Amino acid sequence: MGDFTVALNPSQTLGAEILPPVNRTYAAARGPVTKIAFKPHGFRAIRASVMPREGQQQPSLGDSLVNSPHRNDVVDVIRRSGLSNCLSETNLHNTVPGLVSKTRGKVRDIYDAGDYLVLVTTDRQSAFDRILASIPFKGQVLNETSLWWFERTKQIVSNAVVSAPDKNVTIAKKCSVFPVEFVARGFVTGSTDTSLWTVYNKGARNYCGNVLPDGMVKNQKLSENILTPTTKAADHDVPVTPDEIIERGLMTRADYEEVSEKALSLFEYGQQVASEHGLILVDTKYEFGKANDGSIMLIDEVHTPDSSRYWIANSYLERFQNGLEPENIDKEFLRLWFKSHCNPYEDEVLPDAPEDLVCELSWRYIFLYETITKSKFEIPSTEEPIHDRISRNVASALSSLK
Repeated sequence: MGDFTVALNPSQTLGAEILPPVNRTYAAARGPVTKIAFKPHGFRAIRASVMPREGQQQPSLGDSLVNSPHRNDVVDVIRRSGLSNCLSETNLHNTVPGLVSKTRGKVRDIYDAGDYLVLVTTDRQSAFDRILASIPFKGQVLNETSLWWFERTKQIVSNAVVSAPDKNVTIAKKCSVFPVEFVARGFVTGSTDTSLWTVYNKGARNYCGNVLPDGMVKNQKLSENILTPTTKAADHDVPVTPDEIIERGLMTRADYEEVSEKALSLFEYGQQVASEHGLILVDTKYEFGKANDGSIMLIDEVHTPDSSRYWIANSYLERFQNGLEPENIDKEFLRLWFKSHCNPYEDEVLPDAPEDLVCELSWRYIFLYETITKSKFEIPSTEEPIHDRISRNVASALSSLK
């Protein structure tokens, strides 16, 4: 579950052709080609493109990701100043008046500020339900990416954001959080124990109430988007069906149906926007709460590289047909590295992530932010210690809310 819960609870057609989705009746994995299509659903289209410099041909996203002058410049900054300035821990309750308590989530430090929550997104990197490393600038990327999406999804569902006084901070409304994560999926993929490909490959054909046909292969598109909800048990995610959610009293049927509809609408919109930016939004997770007036609110984070899986669209078909993993812009390659070097679920001590891998992941997060938002990522100044900067900005923001 996301950090809000810890704190609050006891379209368009993609340009590349791909293999068809599997229908409810079995369809051959190597059948005739078709295209990924995302239904417009009445959403305002966001049209933007990566503009090349004058006189230059626009590089593909894949080329920009792995081999470009901009990549080299950013990685150089990461090595020179990012690695030594990661935000791994905060203690604002000792530096900012009015903060009552601190709750440490996997990635966020959450502070109770009376009527509000102060959420500080750190550079901690989590996977397999544990912390793996600290990734330079990751917290800023997650916070600013979420804010970009929160602003653009208000027409689908309201959210808890009050203000963002710092690159790493969001001040949010308090709400009653549903103890369920809504995982939206469009493809059969993943490497964690609860991922769709892992359970499918082990023989499961009914997952979280979704009936899956035989004959599917890894990274294949589903015939339609699905939800695979999870809840928490002893620090790990547990898949649940809609009936189980209602029977256990985790949500009422009315709330579940409303939230499910909003989750699928958010995912569909995210896929539409991603496709217009040369990406495939493969899967993601959402968390929701209920405001005092009974309205549903979107909380935590939205379509970030931490909560989502993104693939580069124009290389998906060829790589899929050749049995290769898609080009991804998320933390999947970090997961795969740890799975190949240890048992991340059972080993008490994990190996340190190599510096090159840490720098690469930092770059990929920045790359995704710039690709989605079409804005340049602002590398923060190191003149003022990051904890001092955050403390100053949060104290000023809270005083204005009184």
